[in-house]
Amino acid sequence: MALFSPSESPAVVVKEIDLTNGVANVPTSTGAFVGNFNWGPCDEPTLVNNEAKLANVFGSPDTTNTVDFHSAAYYLRYSDDLYIVREYTATAKNAYDPSVDSTNVPLITNSDNFDGQVAARESDSHTFIAKYPGELGNSLKISVTGAGDTDYDSWQYKANFDAQPETSSWCVGIDSAGATQSNSTIKDEAHVVVIDEGGKITGTQGTILETFPFVSMALGAKTSDGTSSYIKNVINTQSKYVWMAGFNNKYGANAGTAATTTSDYTSGFTAKVDISLQGGVNSALLTTTDYATGFDKFEDPNALAIDFLIAPSVASSNDQTTIVNDLVGIAQSIRKDCMVVTSPNRTAVVGAATPVATTLTSVAGFTRSSYLAVDNQFLKVYDKYNDNYINIPAASSTAGLMAATDNNFAPWFSPAGTRRGQYFGVTSLAYSPNKSERDQLYQAGINPIANIPGQGILLYGDKTHLARPSAFDRINVRRLFLVLERAISAAAQNILFEFNDEFTRAEFVNIIEPLLRDVKGRRGITDFKMVCDETNNTPLVVDTNQFVASLFIKPARSINFITLNFVAVRTGVSFEEVVGTV
Repeated sequence: MALFSPSESPAVVVKEIDLTNGVANVPTSTGAFVGNFNWGPCDEPTLVNNEAKLANVFGSPDTTNTVDFHSAAYYLRYSDDLYIVREYTATAKNAYDPSVDSTNVPLITNSDNFDGQVAARESDSHTFIAKYPGELGNSLKISVTGAGDTDYDSWQYKANFDAQPETSSWCVGIDSAGATQSNSTIKDEAHVVVIDEGGKITGTQGTILETFPFVSMALGAKTSDGTSSYIKNVINTQSKYVWMAGFNNKYGANAGTAATTTSDYTSGFTAKVDISLQGGVNSALLTTTDYATGFDKFEDPNALAIDFLIAPSVASSNDQTTIVNDLVGIAQSIRKDCMVVTSPNRTAVVGAATPVATTLTSVAGFTRSSYLAVDNQFLKVYDKYNDNYINIPAASSTAGLMAATDNNFAPWFSPAGTRRGQYFGVTSLAYSPNKSERDQLYQAGINPIANIPGQGILLYGDKTHLARPSAFDRINVRRLFLVLERAISAAAQNILFEFNDEFTRAEFVNIIEPLLRDVKGRRGITDFKMVCDETNNTPLVVDTNQFVASLFIKPARSINFITLNFVAVRTGVSFEEVVGTV
């Protein structure tokens, strides 16, 4: 047994030992996906729970990124939890006010990125900037009216506010002597409206998206309850569509300064300001490096609980191999608590003359790992956003079947077959393999998806991509161990820094054995034994501040082959005579 160095920090280490040597027969459900989208935060995991929220947060797809969008959407048909990282290329840009500065086009990806750029954007004289990169930002218009606007009564958005902006309560009492001003000469207030001018966001031109009444141009201004009313703070913390970086001469000389008794925010701000944002550019097609950058956000198992890393469809089979193997590295070597689900590259399947042969070639470089599940298919589905039919990799739906199995049965049930392996919303398959073709795929660790007459489109296999015969060459067994390891590791956290004595060992056994009995009762395992005593916690182990528990588990095995013997028996022969002879 390898001992830890006394210099290492305390930790719970899970070691998985495979003692199965049979033939190759053999809570949770949160997915993770990286894709190219038209809107939404970049470079940070965002949780979505249905297709409507997906479209609301990340925008409706165009023809260039509809495959990524529908890959995410189809997982959400089976499960309510999907973390998405929107990735982008350097060609992507945020929409901005081109009348102020048309040379320093901004690229702001998320809140942290904006905070790091705000000073630069102020010096560029940028005021309002679309919240996220993409052409959708070009549909935005911002209209601002201040207390000095002499045409307020004709302002087209007047009806959305109770009164004209004047002087805020914050500025009424700014006299250094504490005296209340007798008149409202500071006039720091403004109204802000964000409009979908082009109709690209809502589908209707001129739709009002947001209103921000009675915000203040005065730095540090607050409402009566102590929250900030300063225009930049309000916009940047509350708006779903725009950032406000700073001010320019459209807003008067005092805008953005602390109020004094001599402040007058009407100076230079005597008419409304209308800004139609332009210059937003969508991301170009993502590379494997871009996808890898996004999936790196899921490396820390302590940051996010993830069960499935869903591989996207990339340019070529070589690129597919690169991204799949990168994900397997994350799942198997870094996180150790999730599975990768992938389909072959599109070029090997869609329109291929011999899809089985090209699929076998396409996946030949995939890491042979129990942390990887591979299917053979692309699904033809309807794209309502662009009114056409598209082919998407089945991987997201396959991961969805596993998630639905978790939710409706348990992770240790196979996600395949008629009970749990039915695909939804599929028009047709790229091809439907026959029995001989399914045999070829299965022998290579690829799970066939086929249109089975009378049964529908089914996942017809439950193998992991492990090459050698083992209990871990089955998805249900791999998922069983992942769930047990996560649950038992969490329980082990409770005894860190306790004494390694008989009392603690008994306490731990009393925590874990009921869990294992429950899983056994729910058909996940057929038997188990737990050893956590002085035999594996020897004096040397104790003296090196370690604690050892060994769990011996016999996983339940799914049925992959059924033999039905129909025996004709002669009249006059008893069944007892022939039973056991065939």
